[in-house]
Amino acid sequence: RREQARLKASVVEEDTEEWQKDAHFTGLERVGGVDLSYVKGDESRACASLVVLSFPALQVLYQDCRMVAVSAPYVAGFLAFREVPFLVEAVRRLQQEEPQLQPQVLLVDGNGLLHPRGFGTACHLGVLTDLPCIGVAKNLLQVDGLARDELHREKVRSLQRSGETFPLMGTSGKVLGMALRSCTTSSRPLYVSVGHRVSLGTAVRLVGACCRFRIPEPIRQADIRSREYLRK
Repeated sequence: RREQARLKASVVEEDTEEWQKDAHFTGLERVGGVDLSYVKGDESRACASLVVLSFPALQVLYQDCRMVAVSAPYVAGFLAFREVPFLVEAVRRLQQEEPQLQPQVLLVDGNGLLHPRGFGTACHLGVLTDLPCIGVAKNLLQVDGLARDELHREKVRSLQRSGETFPLMGTSGKVLGMALRSCTTSSRPLYVSVGHRVSLGTAVRLVGACCRFRIPEPIRQADIRSREYLRK
């Protein structure tokens, strides 16, 4: 908790890059995605995956898949301590080996500010790499009074078209993230939250721009490639 609080002090919740301030993201050329896939039945072995895609074409420019030995136990609310070190290593390798392909923003399969202590995996990775980061979760983390209750389900049903959203406001009155309908073919929303060096509005717009299917392409490709690596 002390370490999370120390690192949280460095989180920047606003846009810091010129491309973020442009309606069409002019100047954004590379979007990264990260994922960890575990060996079935073995929580200590996983494949850590980092991909970089071109933007707006969303073509894979770079991929790095490595087997890693996961030693930290899973503790709810502290997942980053288990997974982020491997993702930081992957980013560092890319910076050394192919610096011209460094992503200008990272999409993370997990939460940012939408977290019991306001410091999820996307914040953790963002602060340690100093890259803009966005948390994209498939399920709602029930914190600060947020719940998958009938009211929430009603709001989800109200999202009729891709790009439609509603704010995730906790009992504290703070907006912790946004529910986003990312494509017309899936009615299940994504839960987008700020990680680091990006505003919530920009985060939601960018996630939407990266979606061909429900899951944004950088995360989807990182997941596909890590699973394929394990299969092989």
